[in-house]
Amino acid sequence: MSNETANDEKLRDYLRRATTDLRETRRRLREAEELQHEPIAVVGMGCRMPGGVRTPDELWELIADGRDAMSPFPTDRGWDLDGLHGPDPDTPGASLARAGGFLDDIAHFDATLFGINPREALAMDPQQRLLLELTWESLERAGIDPLSLRDTRTGVFAGAMYHDYNTRPIQVPEDVEGYLMIGNSAAVLSGRVAYAFGFQGPAVTIDTTCSSSLVTIHLACAALRRGECTLAVAGGATV
Repeated sequence: MSNETANDEKLRDYLRRATTDLRETRRRLREAEELQHEPIAVVGMGCRMPGGVRTPDELWELIADGRDAMSPFPTDRGWDLDGLHGPDPDTPGASLARAGGFLDDIAHFDATLFGINPREALAMDPQQRLLLELTWESLERAGIDPLSLRDTRTGVFAGAMYHDYNTRPIQVPEDVEGYLMIGNSAAVLSGRVAYAFGFQGPAVTIDTTCSSSLVTIHLACAALRRGECTLAVAGGATV
């Protein structure tokens, strides 16, 4: 074989490999571009809203019926209701309003279901308790056994804006003090859910004030498309 023939054979071999690599590169690029537009399916939802709303169906009915969701101040939050309302707007700590948008039964929580002892539950921000309950309900409505997702790449994206549960001027029992920091940390919101259900995907708490829940949904969709998780719980809580 002459040197010219050998060089031609090497060139053809190189071109074959380059063509193969180019086809593979194009295939991967096409798949990456398709993933950026992959539809995301919402398979289950849960909610608590003012007006006694406890399910997505009840929220739809409230809106469709045009009902008023405002209610008097709740009696289960340890508030001084007699001193709360005041006609003078300059009175510190007083409210000109007599009603607002409040969630019902926020003090109720099945701590045992999530493996949480009663003292720790008392020290937990109700927003943490709310997210645990709604994650369970959302999975059930999706037809998924909440306990079946342990050790799966399920992500949690939680939106939160207020963290003032432990700022109330109350006497904290000594046996509860040790739970206050974790129970009232915004960063723990997503981690609490991930730990309780055994999720192994990303766990992120977002605070972008009023847009927090919307941002969590955006980040959850992005994480799903990038393959960072196979299922995502996304939403927010404000109590």
